[in-house]
Amino acid sequence: MAKLYFHYSTMNAGKSTLLLQAAHNYEERGMSVMLMTATVDARAGRNRIGSRIGLGRDAEGFDEGTDICAAVVERQRQGEIACLFLDEAQFLTEAQVWQCARVADDLGVPVMCYGLRVDFRGQLFPGSAALLAIADWLREVRTICHCGRKATMVVRQDEAGRVLTEGAQVQIGGNETYVSLCRRHWREAMGMR
Repeated sequence: MAKLYFHYSTMNAGKSTLLLQAAHNYEERGMSVMLMTATVDARAGRNRIGSRIGLGRDAEGFDEGTDICAAVVERQRQGEIACLFLDEAQFLTEAQVWQCARVADDLGVPVMCYGLRVDFRGQLFPGSAALLAIADWLREVRTICHCGRKATMVVRQDEAGRVLTEGAQVQIGGNETYVSLCRRHWREAMGMR
């Protein structure tokens, strides 16, 4: 029975690297996979999944108007799909998370979602909230704070390295914009006691 998986973490934990490695493992065994990523994040290139260690692959893009289930059905016309890998899952809408569930439940295709759990304000992304609620399997991908503790939060910084406490939930960026921290250091950085 196919399942809906959610691999979540903060920035710089290696989620995209894990996705690319898992997709490679399927293909190495002769199985076809489908890769999708959010079009809003083009840091690695448009419709491309990229990792900080230099791995990358082209993928199909999704935005808030994409019907994930319909995209999989369309792709299945080219041949069987052993697994759907979806990067930047925090950008899914709640409806799209339910579409991912239909891919697993009705089409029998496992769906492996990888994404952030919370934004720089400590708030769940809509896609992450829905995945935490309905995914069959949850896996926290771990990274560390500068103090050595597990990092579960992220701060957003401006060009001068000052921590920002307000702003839009979505601002695409990497190491120049975001720093992963443990909850204690995140609270300190955000001015919370």
